[in-house]
Amino acid sequence: MAGLTTNNLQPTANTELEQMSIVVIGHVDHGKSTVVGRLLADTQSLPEGKLEDVKAQCKRNSKPFEYAFLLDALKDEQDQGITIDSARCFFKSDRRQYIIIDAPGHIEFLKNMISGAARAEAAVLVIDAKEGVQENSRRHGYLLSMLGIRQVVVVVNKMDLVAYDESVFDAIETEYTAFLGKVGIQARYFIPVSAREGDNIATRSPSTPWFTGPTVLESLDNFVKEPSPVDQPFRCPVQDIYKFTEEDDDRRIVAGRVESGVAHVGDEVVFLPSGKTSTIATVEGFNLPVQAEAVAGQSTGFTLTAQVYVKPGEIMVRQDEIQPQVGTQLKVNIFWMGRRPLVKNKRYKLKLATAKVPVWLRQVNTVLDASELTTAMNRQQIERHDVAECVLETLKPVAFDQTADIAATGRFVIIDNYEIAGGGVILEPVESQTNRIQEGVTQREKSWQRSQITGNMRAARYGQRSTLVILSGLADTGKNTLAKALEESLFQQGRFVYYLGLSNALAGLDADSDVSEQRDQYLRRLGEVSHLFTDAGMILIATVSGLDDYELAMIRTLNHPSDDLVINVGDNHFKDNTVDLQIDRIDDVGQAVTQVQQLLASRKYLIEYYL
Repeated sequence: MAGLTTNNLQPTANTELEQMSIVVIGHVDHGKSTVVGRLLADTQSLPEGKLEDVKAQCKRNSKPFEYAFLLDALKDEQDQGITIDSARCFFKSDRRQYIIIDAPGHIEFLKNMISGAARAEAAVLVIDAKEGVQENSRRHGYLLSMLGIRQVVVVVNKMDLVAYDESVFDAIETEYTAFLGKVGIQARYFIPVSAREGDNIATRSPSTPWFTGPTVLESLDNFVKEPSPVDQPFRCPVQDIYKFTEEDDDRRIVAGRVESGVAHVGDEVVFLPSGKTSTIATVEGFNLPVQAEAVAGQSTGFTLTAQVYVKPGEIMVRQDEIQPQVGTQLKVNIFWMGRRPLVKNKRYKLKLATAKVPVWLRQVNTVLDASELTTAMNRQQIERHDVAECVLETLKPVAFDQTADIAATGRFVIIDNYEIAGGGVILEPVESQTNRIQEGVTQREKSWQRSQITGNMRAARYGQRSTLVILSGLADTGKNTLAKALEESLFQQGRFVYYLGLSNALAGLDADSDVSEQRDQYLRRLGEVSHLFTDAGMILIATVSGLDDYELAMIRTLNHPSDDLVINVGDNHFKDNTVDLQIDRIDDVGQAVTQVQQLLASRKYLIEYYL
């Protein structure tokens, strides 16, 4: 992170006080960094000699000293006089330790402001007394509401520029209170200050005898600490799965960071969205004694009593607690920061906890002018700096919580061309009878120009009914060898058959895309190609490692209306009644080929087939 992080301002060593993260935001040049700098100076939270050093540097450079320079440590920030990144600093009061996040106010740096605010429990919003409520003052207030931050103090700064006029302060309080009420926020306090002069920052000012409320420091101490995430339902997004083989170590460790709650050895757990269940056998840690539990904030690993095949991106939860919601179509509030608009039918990437899935804009409900709180209907895209309620559709189901309940599994970002272009919160899943793949297939069938040659005519000519034969299972189970041997055997019998190898299907895919995106493209390509081969009357054989129920459903939809058969080799990780043939292990390839051919014959795909 650029800006002033922890170089010179370190948290106190006193661990008895609770900690609270607070973001300071406001329109550009309204004095956020000055407020924070003055707060640090007035609470003696600066390292010895720091204030004098900055003043001396300003004198050498013939520039007036500003308390903001204590935070705006980057040279380009001081030159331009604006905060570019979210700076973090630390100080303490008699009640607690504070982590202060100084977020940028310029509209070009709203992305940085949101990333800073997303980590905060409360907010200080700064408004210039002379300039009054500005566009970003309102936009920032809405974004706090969207992020679920309800504890807010409004600091009316630069009161010295308006001669500490009470009527100016009252007018700003009336105007901004009305605005915040529209977005569901009630400010705890409005405080008149002059950060440059130190009025009402840490001590009361004689310049505002008409003000009887707290100082900024007192208002921070009056904030209520959020409940510990340990008290929330258990959520552990799966980061990766590790398999150990050396020295007779056969553990499979599911690793991730516990975002909330606590889990113990012996707890029954569910992985969502797959719905697979098991029981925690051990809690693992590097160079740690035996652990009995894992708690919020801990990066750890788990072994399970019953091995289940799960993938990174799933969320591990306790079976006896409230479950996350699961869906592919999601109603969201989103703030768009991309240079290009968010448009329909373009593929983006959604990142939610550890899940990374392709996502599309399905529908724009309303677009909000966050500065005026007016809405626009019937918009077909979301422009830069727009706040919108819309429906997103993911390629696969994702698990999520309401942001107000568990923020870590309710907030998301959208990636466009390797850059974070938007972020927001999920409101609820959307129930729909169709998805974009089904709608695409329906449109494909409407546009398909078919000849007079029917599927029955092809079956009579070839002596077979077409189908897609999918060989699934984990890697190194021998399914590729079986697929090639099956193709050869059927070909020798005069069957119209083709084995679609992985390298053939991946031809033409984007080599720069990541592994998960290549896999998604491959599966979609497989479904479309399968439709062509099976519509032509062929038996198509394909192998897919680690195929799950959602991926299989996508392939079946794209292959519609043709049939498919699923042969699983090795451990069966599908749901009930999904697999047409289970082969536990391949000891004899010829025998396995015979099993598959018997299945094809019994399902009437091989006409007049005899062993």
